[in-house]
Amino acid sequence: MERKKFLPATREEWDRDYGGQPDFVYIIGDAYVDHPSFGPAIISRVLESRGYTVAIISQPDWKSKASIQTFGEPKLAFLVSSGNMDSMVNHYTVSKKRRSQDAYTPGGVTGKRPDRAVIVYSNLIRQTYKHTPIILGGIEASLRRLSHYDYWSDSFRRSVLLDSGADLISYGMGERSIVEIADALKSGMDIRDLTFVDGTVYRTNHPENLYDTVYLPDYESMCKDKREYAKSFAIQYKNTDPYQGKRLAEPYGEQLYVVQNPPAKPLTQTEMDDIYDLPYMRACHPSGVKYGVIPAIGEIKFSLASCRGCFGACSFCALTFHQGRIIQSRSRESLLREVKEFVKDPDFKGYIHDVGGPTANFRQPACKKQEAYGACRDRQCLYPKPCGNLVADHRDYRELLKSLRELPGVKKVFVRSGIRFDYLMADPDPSFLRELCTYHISGQLKVAPEHVSDKVLKQMGKPPKAVYDKFCRAYSQMNEQLGKKQYLVPYLMSSHPGSGLSEAIELAEYCRELGYMPEQVQDFYPTPSTISTCMYYTGLDPGTMEEVYVPKNPHEKAMQRALIQYRDPKNYELVREALEKGHRTELIGFGPKCLIRPRKGESTGHFVKPKESHSHKRKTIRNVHKKQHQ
Repeated sequence: MERKKFLPATREEWDRDYGGQPDFVYIIGDAYVDHPSFGPAIISRVLESRGYTVAIISQPDWKSKASIQTFGEPKLAFLVSSGNMDSMVNHYTVSKKRRSQDAYTPGGVTGKRPDRAVIVYSNLIRQTYKHTPIILGGIEASLRRLSHYDYWSDSFRRSVLLDSGADLISYGMGERSIVEIADALKSGMDIRDLTFVDGTVYRTNHPENLYDTVYLPDYESMCKDKREYAKSFAIQYKNTDPYQGKRLAEPYGEQLYVVQNPPAKPLTQTEMDDIYDLPYMRACHPSGVKYGVIPAIGEIKFSLASCRGCFGACSFCALTFHQGRIIQSRSRESLLREVKEFVKDPDFKGYIHDVGGPTANFRQPACKKQEAYGACRDRQCLYPKPCGNLVADHRDYRELLKSLRELPGVKKVFVRSGIRFDYLMADPDPSFLRELCTYHISGQLKVAPEHVSDKVLKQMGKPPKAVYDKFCRAYSQMNEQLGKKQYLVPYLMSSHPGSGLSEAIELAEYCRELGYMPEQVQDFYPTPSTISTCMYYTGLDPGTMEEVYVPKNPHEKAMQRALIQYRDPKNYELVREALEKGHRTELIGFGPKCLIRPRKGESTGHFVKPKESHSHKRKTIRNVHKKQHQ
């Protein structure tokens, strides 16, 4: 059996193992990590399995043409990806400040990739190789495939296909489309004729050749009127399903159109298994290791990707646009084979860090209909309440976890990628919750209620607060039965569209009732291709075209964030100002319901007498949240 090896990432490796011209040269913004959690690794290994040669250029110097000439001109095409993250999200915090670490670069150093990486890399290629096909892929290109609001420049931008000068975008999870593209190019087809591949975006000057196509508002109209963009986004959102999605055409002027073909069909379980069984090295290429450890590897090296897709459809998440709503899962046998490879690794200490995906406890399509006809265009599976056709069943996931923890060499199997508590509560069988609490938590479980105001939760596409409270009680009771002291750690978000000061104060009061102050709070981050970002930009809910309040002022956002962490002394002035502006000064005082005390020497008429007792329900919910001490 031939020894596994990295794909060539240096000229010496190419000349030693291949020679001649590679079929594809893959330029990526991350360090080259040959691991199935990294998109470029999957795409390059899939192409290799089909007989194509792929050479990797990782984090090239975008100021030098020589940096993308390492392997010369490829026979078929250049592939370009910014990496596992959008380069702008990778570089900037929500306050648009430069991050101090890049988790996908050796040593965590910053500055190894440009802003808007796919545009910069593609332009560099086009300056050097005038006519070689360029195909974009990965999250950055996928979510910017049509015109979009760009938070970092606070502007409305064209499709990345036009700004990059590339020929084609392979959007979403690209295993199917990249093979079809490769086979067509190998057969001698011109890339300009590849207008038929599902899961791709191309440009055309010949609208007369389009058929069965939905025309979006034109780019100029959307620039002038945000309402037109909200309409366009609503159409796009309803066409993200591979079975029901239509071809979409976005006009730019009189003759130029950017055309999005319907999404690629989901992978079968056998196809998923085949992809994850490819001979990954599960490590960083030696050319990167010498510069330091890649932070992103730490958590994923011994984690398992068991599924793709998410039918949760949170408004602030781009998964609907990228992976789709139909769950695709690997077989139990495939996952067990992967863990047996873990056990052979000298760095493996017996702990599987995670078994999941976008949502850990989604292992099957939401209903039987989806397997043949796709997801519904005009309704969600879980919001505002579980659909009557939803099949909430954790048996397969439960059996998978049991099989993994019984493998020789495995000490503990964690579930860390997050569970949908509303889906868990829809399952009438409590067995999964029991096993989760018994075997797969290490003292605390991270969950994502995101907010507690039903008004904000509605805009988030999340279940009402009552569902989270019900889950908290069930979690508490289960741990009490098991004799365990385990807590919930909720993720909370500030400044989401729909959240004003009154809703932010409501969230602060909830934290007070729990005796809990989050160590970290996420301000809403407007990233491309989410419903929430559309609301942020337009002030409209694209589903209903109703107006939505959007907190954009940096000072108001700071107040909303400070309210969640009202106990922190450095937030005092912001919290006080928020309570005054929100007409809630009764929360300034010495009573048990108050959030902050008056200033020293200041009289107050806001003292609230303590109640003799809290309700049993509130005590139960409070007791399962880990308390933070000042």
